[in-house]
Amino acid sequence: MALSPLVLALAGRVFGIIELYMLAVGAVALVGAAVVTVWLRGVAVEVSRSIHPPRVPAGTPSRVDLEIRNRGSRRSPVVAVNDPFDGGRRWARFLVAPLPPDGRERAAYRVPTERRGIFDVGPLEIVRSDPFGLAARKLPGAGTTKLTVYPHIDRISPLPPTLGNDPYAGADHPTALSGLGEDFYALREYEIGDDTRRVHWPSTARVDELMIRQDEMPWQSRTTILLDVRRELHTPDGFELAVSAAASIHDACRRQRSLTRLVTTAGIDSGFSSGHAHDAAVLEHLAAVRPSRDDRLAAVVTSLRGSAHGGAIAVVTAGEASPGDLDAMAGLRSRYGAVVIVVIERSAHSTAPSQRTMATQPARAARIVRVDNTANFSAAWQSAFGRRVPRLRTGPTGRTL
Repeated sequence: MALSPLVLALAGRVFGIIELYMLAVGAVALVGAAVVTVWLRGVAVEVSRSIHPPRVPAGTPSRVDLEIRNRGSRRSPVVAVNDPFDGGRRWARFLVAPLPPDGRERAAYRVPTERRGIFDVGPLEIVRSDPFGLAARKLPGAGTTKLTVYPHIDRISPLPPTLGNDPYAGADHPTALSGLGEDFYALREYEIGDDTRRVHWPSTARVDELMIRQDEMPWQSRTTILLDVRRELHTPDGFELAVSAAASIHDACRRQRSLTRLVTTAGIDSGFSSGHAHDAAVLEHLAAVRPSRDDRLAAVVTSLRGSAHGGAIAVVTAGEASPGDLDAMAGLRSRYGAVVIVVIERSAHSTAPSQRTMATQPARAARIVRVDNTANFSAAWQSAFGRRVPRLRTGPTGRTL
């Protein structure tokens, strides 16, 4: 449009047509009026943004709500609102009609949540243009808001309980401790220092001795999740399946109120914990994790072996892992109560043949959950752990009942 007056003027010069000169002058005047209209008339529009909910599993709807307010003393002009998503790969664009002073308008749109990740929504732009679209002025609106899309989670059965002392939560199996539990376990004679509130009066009256209720400590298991993130093993689709499997195992542990720990072959270690904050931190890391060039598997396995105190460990890797790597993972059985290796075969997400095959299967040391074109992760896991495992119980003599 900026060249149109010049073209008209040159054409008028060449052909000697006065009307072309007049059109050139009119075009210049129109552009000047458009610029003046856009820049001199201010836009006192304020935009606020909120996301509901700001953290969702993949595939769950999430909505962006916008509130537009005219803070000026005059009626606002028509403005365009542009809100980018994921670095500008997608945009939400719409027009806002004129608003009276202190007038408000609301708008909403849904954001894509098909794939996991931590996405930026914004920064929002307010665009003021003239009626002919000859000039435009961009003004800042709302800033940037984060949307976290967690990996897809399958509802699966938890890992079976294991034996072994738990320095973080008292025990990995039920134990009888006076005054610390929730469920009635046994009766014993009163000892100096016992809490008198634990006296079982009916039994005391019957045997003519002070009898104390001995209660059972709440059972709490502990699970380590090792996610293999080595880039050379994974295709993009296979890596997403592996991350989803790790998230599903974590969710099963969370529902069981287990202590969980997320470890990756890139060196990330969340440590053991439980509760909402820890669960959110683990899922947020799984939402953002990417394949890594770092291969620290040997160091990570050595560290896990040295810091093990029982409990279970679930390893999620690819079918391209070498037999030596799988043997090293299965070798953790000597320090953990149970080792489960989830193998994402290439046939689970691609028709291309795998470059490697598992030459040996360490069945005696670990349980293999194979995900391929015959069974997805949920089906393969339920086939291995679908049956309900009875709760382990320790009697007064320390024997497992």
